[in-house]
Amino acid sequence: QVQLVESGGGLVQPGGSLRLSCAASGRTFSSNAIGWFRQAPGQERECVASVSAIVQNTNYAESVKGRFAISRENAKNTVFLQMNSLKPEDTAVYYCAARSNNWRATTGRDDYDFWGQGTQVTVSS
Repeated sequence: QVQLVESGGGLVQPGGSLRLSCAASGRTFSSNAIGWFRQAPGQERECVASVSAIVQNTNYAESVKGRFAISRENAKNTVFLQMNSLKPEDTAVYYCAARSNNWRATTGRDDYDFWGQGTQVTVSS
């Protein structure tokens, strides 16, 4: 079992930056792939970034490549999402998610078994 708690969301102006954190509990965290997803009102939940366990391979949505960076510190059971050059279209609730006993990072929502409660990110002037 893995429990996830996101933090770091808020209101930021276009062009600004935010760093989201996902704190995880559970002894198997280091062997779980982690994904960051977002969901805007009326839209599907989409994966913006994911990172594998062990070798830390990463995947990014095309819309955030070059602007967002995912990283993990297994010793602290934490995954981060650094978001730079934010745009109004990045406004959404951001969720972190973990795969159960699977180290491979994927982008499919159904691949992830544990979810946090989400943190709101609003990009507006």
